[in-house]
Amino acid sequence: MAIEPPPGFRSSGEPPSGTRIVLIRHGEANCNVAGLVGGPVGCSGLSELGRRQATALRERLAQTGEMSDVTALYSSVLPRAIETLAILAPALPPLDPETDCDVCEMHPGEADGLTWDEMIATFGGVDWDVDPEQPFSPGGESWSGMSRRVRAALERLGERHEGERIIIATHGGVIEHAMKWAQGCDDGVRLQLRTEHCSMMELELTARGPQLLRYNDRAPLPAR
Repeated sequence: MAIEPPPGFRSSGEPPSGTRIVLIRHGEANCNVAGLVGGPVGCSGLSELGRRQATALRERLAQTGEMSDVTALYSSVLPRAIETLAILAPALPPLDPETDCDVCEMHPGEADGLTWDEMIATFGGVDWDVDPEQPFSPGGESWSGMSRRVRAALERLGERHEGERIIIATHGGVIEHAMKWAQGCDDGVRLQLRTEHCSMMELELTARGPQLLRYNDRAPLPAR
């Protein structure tokens, strides 16, 4: 076992002991491949590659047992997240998953199911760097609005499962807003992360606020 530097010199935190939230991005989806706005209308589940990605992560989790202490499973209501969690389930504790719309990708409004070109032609584009309160399309959500929704959802689930570790099968946008929460960013900030399909992000909720434990952790087994 490595010997840590004294606290005044140490850059790493204490071993995690608080509430932990593991966010898993779904595998590649059919809407990703087809270039569709993937809300409830546009999402039809995972592509063949997406199912292979989820299977690879399941095999890792089965071998490592690293999620054996999880006490609750959640997913967004979108088929790509539900299907990802179903593929992972055999490597997780036998729990009944719960869907929660508050951990969905951005609510797209009237653009749902359109191709990106059709969306731009019909509604025009958005520039959230200029106006983060601009809705995705009529009836849709804004970047800042999604940020507020995600933070509230993670706080709510963290309080519900205080001292436990939970898994949420979710989306790249949700993970970006969770990262902003951990970094203390304002709602309108855009990090423009490259969050990979079927990667894991983990937060520990502490008295000092959320602390990042991992990001973009994917299927290959860790070195031992």
